[in-house]
Amino acid sequence: MIAELGHYALVLALSVALVQATVPLYGAWRGMAGWVGLARPAAIVQCLLVMIAFGALTYAYVTSDFSVLNVASNSHSAKPMLYKISGVWGNHEGSLLLWLLILVLFGGAVALFGGNLPAPFRARVLAVQAMIAVGFTSFVLFTSNPFVRLLPAPMDGRGLNPLLQDPGLAFHPPFLYLGYVGFSMAFSFAVAALIEGRVDAAWARWVRPWTLAAWCFLTMGIGLGSWWAYYELGWGGWWFWDPVENASFMPWLAGTALLHSAIVVEKRDSLKNWTVLLAILTFSLSLLGTFLVRSGVLTSVHAFATDPARGVFILAFLIAVIAGSLTLYAIRAPAMKGGGLFAPVSREGGLVLNNLLLSTACATVLLGTLYPLFLDAVTGEKITVGPPFFNMTFGPLMVPVFLAMAVGPMLPWKRGDLLGAVQRLKFAVSAAVIGVLITLVLAYDGPWLAIPGIGLGVWMIAASLEEGAYRLRLFRAPIGESLRRLGRSTRSAWGTTFAHAGAGMVIIGIVASSAWQVEKLQVMHPGESQAVGPYQFKFEGAVPLDGPNYAAVRGTFRVSRDGREVAVMQPESRSYQNPPMETTEAAIRTGWGGDLYAVVGDPTGDGAWSTRFYNKPMIHWIWIGSLMMVLGGLISLTDRRFRVGAPARPGGAARAAGAAASMAGK
Repeated sequence: MIAELGHYALVLALSVALVQATVPLYGAWRGMAGWVGLARPAAIVQCLLVMIAFGALTYAYVTSDFSVLNVASNSHSAKPMLYKISGVWGNHEGSLLLWLLILVLFGGAVALFGGNLPAPFRARVLAVQAMIAVGFTSFVLFTSNPFVRLLPAPMDGRGLNPLLQDPGLAFHPPFLYLGYVGFSMAFSFAVAALIEGRVDAAWARWVRPWTLAAWCFLTMGIGLGSWWAYYELGWGGWWFWDPVENASFMPWLAGTALLHSAIVVEKRDSLKNWTVLLAILTFSLSLLGTFLVRSGVLTSVHAFATDPARGVFILAFLIAVIAGSLTLYAIRAPAMKGGGLFAPVSREGGLVLNNLLLSTACATVLLGTLYPLFLDAVTGEKITVGPPFFNMTFGPLMVPVFLAMAVGPMLPWKRGDLLGAVQRLKFAVSAAVIGVLITLVLAYDGPWLAIPGIGLGVWMIAASLEEGAYRLRLFRAPIGESLRRLGRSTRSAWGTTFAHAGAGMVIIGIVASSAWQVEKLQVMHPGESQAVGPYQFKFEGAVPLDGPNYAAVRGTFRVSRDGREVAVMQPESRSYQNPPMETTEAAIRTGWGGDLYAVVGDPTGDGAWSTRFYNKPMIHWIWIGSLMMVLGGLISLTDRRFRVGAPARPGGAARAAGAAASMAGK
């Protein structure tokens, strides 16, 4: 009965979405306040209905209702409760329902907290959001229904993919979807602005917090995914330029460009057309990622293996969204003229350079991801575009991005002095030079390209701190004045400082762990030792043990340095029965200098075991830096300007919008 309730709630949600997508839009066009006012309750009702459907599926998983085909295919009575719950989105049908839930939650949030938006504009935004919901609700109901019954019900289920039975993967998909789907709000704001025919500073102020929230969620989701790959897959790596990884990275790059571009619209009334186009493309890249994961065109540990018919549905929806929005853009964009002029050397100029480089980097990743698929579809020839291509093309594009990120905030709006900005960063320049010299002393034998890479990361961190100090006039004014400036500083400015410093930490973690990693693969008997850099790993043997729903072999290694024991590491090799699969659980010891990483593999038959060891200097800086970037975004979201909203639009349009809002409230 619960499953049927969830299915019925989805049918009702589709009906409400159809009404929300049409009636308020027509009402905003015709100036009918009653029809405009329908958008808010419709969005809230649609949200509640999808929440009921998602709750019904979750209940079926928690209670192990194997009469539901989706539960029987992806759960097992012996699974721990955490993985019963995460199993809801650990499959194609359930993850789509989560996608839909997040979509309507964002729409409901605009309905509840978008009181600063003029009623006609809010109605258009919610109508566009409902159009997206119509597509995905139809997809769930007609091709991917999670509530299909299985009669007679089996005694037990097949179980969840063991690779997904991990805390990192329990939380990674929700955060990733919050980012993916969150960019739908930027898309809806952009299309609503095109329908209205107006993009201005108020629009930029409205769209920025929604875009920033999605960016924070996507950053967290990507970080959790890379952390899971690092410790769960046993490969010792954290990023592999897998096509599905790229599918999440491309909207992140475009979304980062969108955030910076919206600042120029808000501050200088420029880059309007470009910002609207970025909003459209960012969400389009999110939809492209959904297509890649669910169409069956990719074979990946991250992908859902589904039949091509579902891929055709998503492809048709993707084409409709992109073609429709770009057609509207082509019609409306020429009428939206930019405002303030600025010199190439200015803060606006730095943000434009940031956008150009990020967009080029995104296009490079897109090309490397899609070209093998395109070639296979056209000629049948199979090629692989792997890390060497991406490292050699993407990496050089990021160097000027990071240089500009440090200099840009030191430039004034409209017109600046590049030499003067660099001179104000003398502390950052000095710190970068010192960082290069220290690295050169410690790693005098190279690799040589890694040494300036460390200097670049130090430059980013130091420049972020110096920009904050410059804002406070620290050491250049009495401490009382600096404290007063601190009290008057905007939180978005400090959020930028944290985010940019976090990016510098990520750079250092990537460069150090890639350049100076030590890796050893060997077969060891109990009692034997292996040197890994300055550390000695002594193998004490492997013993079997039983887990909650798996059997495992646990190896024990005593790690010492200079004759002193520093850690006891116990990696595992696990064997699951439902479904049958072998997994690797690495043992990781994190210290100030980096990570020690140990993996125990299969026995060789003579009492020996295959083993793998890594020494990964400073790799944990990658995830600390990612958290810093998310923290910076969250600090910016608390900025008072986002809470009180944008100032009223000038002129008659503002008065008309206010009148319509007043009518809607009666």
